[in-house]
Amino acid sequence: MMQHNSHNYIFLQALFYSALLCAREMLAPEDGSADLIRALNNRLVALSFHIREYYWIDMKRLNEIYRYKTEEYSYDAVNKFNIYPDQIPSWLIDFMPGRGGYLIGNLQPAHMDFRFFSLGNLWAIVSSLATIDQSHAILDLIDATWEELVADMPLKICYPALEGQEWRIITGSDPKNTPWSYHNGGSWPTLLWQLTVACIKMNRPEIAEKAIKLAERRISRDKWPEYYDTKGARFIGKQARLFQTWSIAGYLVAKLLLAKPSAANILTNEEDSELKNAFSCMISANPRRKRGRKGFNQPFII
Repeated sequence: MMQHNSHNYIFLQALFYSALLCAREMLAPEDGSADLIRALNNRLVALSFHIREYYWIDMKRLNEIYRYKTEEYSYDAVNKFNIYPDQIPSWLIDFMPGRGGYLIGNLQPAHMDFRFFSLGNLWAIVSSLATIDQSHAILDLIDATWEELVADMPLKICYPALEGQEWRIITGSDPKNTPWSYHNGGSWPTLLWQLTVACIKMNRPEIAEKAIKLAERRISRDKWPEYYDTKGARFIGKQARLFQTWSIAGYLVAKLLLAKPSAANILTNEEDSELKNAFSCMISANPRRKRGRKGFNQPFII
């Protein structure tokens, strides 16, 4: 399932990162493939550095952005993308828990899309695009914002929904993507299996168990719909098809993975030491860390 919102960059990058890892896995380590493996490693390190450094948001980072100086253009500029602090939306201040964080939807010059996209963040955990600390923080955030992201049925495809003028401009007043419906803040039961894989990888299956038990209360009675509507996921989607294979399969795979967690190993990626070392070198050379985080001299745990 693709989230067809043009701002959902993080999901595409997580899939691309996963594809690069899979491609590298299929290459035999011989002379003919050495250049290709080197090119893959370079791209993996560059992509992971960019996403982990500039797309990550938590309470500490949010406070940094809140105090940003603008119009900085030197190499060691802290506000590298010239983000204006006024862009921090009011919903984010209430949404962000004291413990936890996530990868934002998109980052462009002078613009950050702060929305939480479930698939991109879950797949960042599964593929190791996110660090170990970041992966735990994403699960912390889901647990802390359960009423917003899960409510009556797992799992919101994105949060929050686009509304008003923003909805009209970005979706073109799309009647299927009305606020809290379909790809605009709707809840999709098929996301249960990706949530479960991420939880198993981080050894936190209790979060997935809680979500599955919640879904079990009504998903069969509701005839396995494609998606749910409203902020609390209380209604079956207005155009949702029933008896959907991916809704049934998402639930069954989640249950089977919890019963046999080792089966999730074929779906997850662990980062190797070569990538860790290269990433650590890039972190230590990053001017934002030198200026923006005085006294921060511990390496990232990946």
